[in-house]
Amino acid sequence: MNGGETLELHRELVDDEVVARTARRFADAGIELPTFSALADPSKIPERIRSALTAIDPDTPHPLNLFRVHWFNGADRRTQVEVPEHVVLPPELTGVEARIVVALGDRFPLIGAHKVLAAYGCLVPRIVTGAFDPERHRAVWPSTGNYCRGGVAISRILGCRGVAVLPEGMSRERFAWLERWVADPGDIVRTPGVESNVKEIYDECARLAADPSNAILNQFSEFGNHLVHYLGTGAALERVVESLREREPGLRLRAFVSATGSAGTIGAGDYLKDRYGSLTVAAEALECPTMLKNGFGEHNIQGIGDKHIPLIHNVMNTDLVVDVSDRDTDRLNVLFNTEVGRRYLTDRRRIPPGVVDRLSSFGLSSICNALAAIKTAKHLGLGAADVIVTVATDGAAMYATERDKVLAREFADGFDEVAAAETFGRSLLGAGTDNLLELSQRERERVFNLGYYTWVEQQGVSLEDFEARRSQSFWRGLRELIPAWDAMIEDFNARSGASEGP
Repeated sequence: MNGGETLELHRELVDDEVVARTARRFADAGIELPTFSALADPSKIPERIRSALTAIDPDTPHPLNLFRVHWFNGADRRTQVEVPEHVVLPPELTGVEARIVVALGDRFPLIGAHKVLAAYGCLVPRIVTGAFDPERHRAVWPSTGNYCRGGVAISRILGCRGVAVLPEGMSRERFAWLERWVADPGDIVRTPGVESNVKEIYDECARLAADPSNAILNQFSEFGNHLVHYLGTGAALERVVESLREREPGLRLRAFVSATGSAGTIGAGDYLKDRYGSLTVAAEALECPTMLKNGFGEHNIQGIGDKHIPLIHNVMNTDLVVDVSDRDTDRLNVLFNTEVGRRYLTDRRRIPPGVVDRLSSFGLSSICNALAAIKTAKHLGLGAADVIVTVATDGAAMYATERDKVLAREFADGFDEVAAAETFGRSLLGAGTDNLLELSQRERERVFNLGYYTWVEQQGVSLEDFEARRSQSFWRGLRELIPAWDAMIEDFNARSGASEGP
């Protein structure tokens, strides 16, 4: 969103000439677009595409990889599975009886993180309505890491130029990936600060928006981000829950936990609440307790940029806020991804090796989600029949250099079994119910109102549009966009001839 604009919620064609020209480009490149509903239920993907995918590397910018932008990829990231890959964390690890179930985002193609789904959900509606012209627009992706990687990957597949805007203090692995994928080194724009310096990202986007060829796809205000997670992530987690209930019919989904970040993923909480009556739990960094107590600060839980309330966060439908310290996520990144730590977990704590192996699928924000789920289970007094679901947004592969920093800073004498035991005791078993808040109506209003300063005063959203988001009727109305966009995607594919197959 560029300053002063209304919400960009196009339901009809904006420019038919642009759509026609883009359809011809896509026809020449052999690009077919999946619908939102196909990404929520990949069984709807045509067999001709599923068959062709078997020969495609999931990490190449091939158009068919668009049909892998969903939660139903197998561990090899090539095959399609009926139930999304997940891990159930046992009480020996969590210290609680409740089933904490974590869906694994590193199964996604191209970037090994679920933010590629958000990027698709933000750009494609603009393409099929003609609001974005690949011939003259650059897609600008403001992010604290994975979203801009997903945006660059989707842009490259769709034959347009992608620009990544992210803080200079993010992990080296993110920049190394971007350097391999961008068309020009200048398409990586580094802003001052670290994870929580989102305002600086917005300031840079305001500068870039002065050039009409730059289209800003701000994940914090693009409702396509909310909607693609509402349906795509919500339906995937529903399938996980139902697979557990098929084996144990007495299980009950009690809560969905997600660090807010851009507030796209937490949109799945609306979907699950509609179906199960579950609570929606928002996690954030204790070092920057924005929702908890109007706070501020810096932290290293990369992937959950904060110090503001995203425009697409349905605050009035959020039930709890749980704060997690980056000291715990940093230390657990070491415990989960060193030989000493893994041996301690299997030999001393008797945690099944299969579970320990999957902890490599937990990046920093993923560990944050798991800790917030543990704190929620303790606060609510949940038992063995209760389920909390959350997501591992990306894996440890993006944080090897961050792990090295923690080893040098906090374990200068080496990370041995004693250090592993201390980390386990403090950061897992020691997770308490402090820094947690149940949101009453008054607290929801307080958190909602915090967004005014970012969106109305700084970013130019009209007060009417801002206030409309208080009502659940606004969010229910948004969902009508999904079938409308799907119909436009199908029409676009028909115009390009891509849906007819090779």
